Amino acid sequence: MADTWPKHDMQFLAGRRLRRARRTVWSRAMVRETVLTPSDLIWPLFVIEGHNERTQIRTMPGVERLSVDLCVDAAKAARDAGIPALALFPNTPDHLRNENATEAYNPDNLMCRALSAIKSAVPEVGLIADVALDEYSSDGQDGLVRDGEILNDETVAVMVRSALVQARAGADIIAPSDMMDGRVAAIRAALDGDGFDATQIMSYAAKYASYYYGPFREAVGSGSRLVGDKRTYQMDYGNSDEALREVEQDIAEGADSVMVKPGLPYLDIVRRVKDNFNVPVYAYQVSGEFAMIEMAAAAGAIDRKGAILESLIAFKRAGANGVLTYFALEVARELGR
Repeated sequence: MADTWPKHDMQFLAGRRLRRARRTVWSRAMVRETVLTPSDLIWPLFVIEGHNERTQIRTMPGVERLSVDLCVDAAKAARDAGIPALALFPNTPDHLRNENATEAYNPDNLMCRALSAIKSAVPEVGLIADVALDEYSSDGQDGLVRDGEILNDETVAVMVRSALVQARAGADIIAPSDMMDGRVAAIRAALDGDGFDATQIMSYAAKYASYYYGPFREAVGSGSRLVGDKRTYQMDYGNSDEALREVEQDIAEGADSVMVKPGLPYLDIVRRVKDNFNVPVYAYQVSGEFAMIEMAAAAGAIDRKGAILESLIAFKRAGANGVLTYFALEVARELGR
């Protein structure tokens, strides 16, 4: 084929050797378009009761649930590695869960004690508090359930109370992850009315009803008790335009930043949100994504370190301002070297 090209075309192509810039490490670094730094990472932590307690999560190799004192130690490690923020998720004891999720707004609940202890010991690390009822309910749903129906407005009222006790305990960012309609506006009004006008809201604005959440549900203790599914309020994974409507609504209601969840299977959504809205966009590399990398690496199918870095760069390349990832501490330390 090349023998038939006109001579002047051959000369032009000979001058455009795109591989030149890829020949050496230093040259590839010079032309790299997307860069990952520790400040791009948010580290999710699972909190349990006790002192100096840690428990393994069967489906998340290397990830542990930590008691509050060990969460403080983890926050110090995050600070030292350059990670700007932690996202906290409590595993509420069974005897404190009920159908009304009343433990969600107990000012002395596990989440609030963790927020207070970490903020007191490591004030320079930002704290993101998850707001949903699955961590407190006896049925594993993110909302209140009556006669098999997930109640929207009644759920929002409980979430508002939960957000307020979290803000008082030291949360810097309230992160509603339930997908109820109107919860961002209600939480924003309540925070402002209680003197927390500086507290941010990071909305799980495009959260899909995904099969990738299984290990997370085990980690917070909601999976085995889940009755039904979450498809009446979390998004259908066949939809893309709907995600933009959800994001637009949450921004209008007062969200300071928005999140797409899960992550890698939804990079198209990250890109569309970034292109359409002038707000910070975050992605969550969820538990199922984490487990796939770990288990594939353990089986010898992929290079673990390479796959982790490639996956995180993909989020940044798609337009994410940051990534919630269970690999955060390991990667931040590696980048620091």
